[in-house]
Amino acid sequence: MTKGVVHKVIIESGALTPGEIAGLCRIVVRSGAEFVKTSTGYGPRGATVDDVRAIRAAVGSTCRIKASGGIRDLATLRDMVAAGAERIGTSAGPAIMEEFLKLPK
Repeated sequence: MTKGVVHKVIIESGALTPGEIAGLCRIVVRSGAEFVKTSTGYGPRGATVDDVRAIRAAVGSTCRIKASGGIRDLATLRDMVAAGAERIGTSAGPAIMEEFLKLPK
């Protein structure tokens, strides 16, 4: 891998079985990539909490996880982070931030 460059591998988890997710994640770890990303947004579905948990189980602390696809509200974002995602890909960022800012301080 190129020093100073962050490498991210997209696995399209919505098209895969849990076993396939685990196998691909092991390949991603061996490749030296820093991130595993759950989906492109063009697959059969976006990320699920179960996908993120399966990825975390497969990669341990070796890779970071970017959950992407179908994350449209603060509750889903929090669930993804709790499951192990460290980055979130969403087109609903402004709406999620508005939701967050409305929370009691």
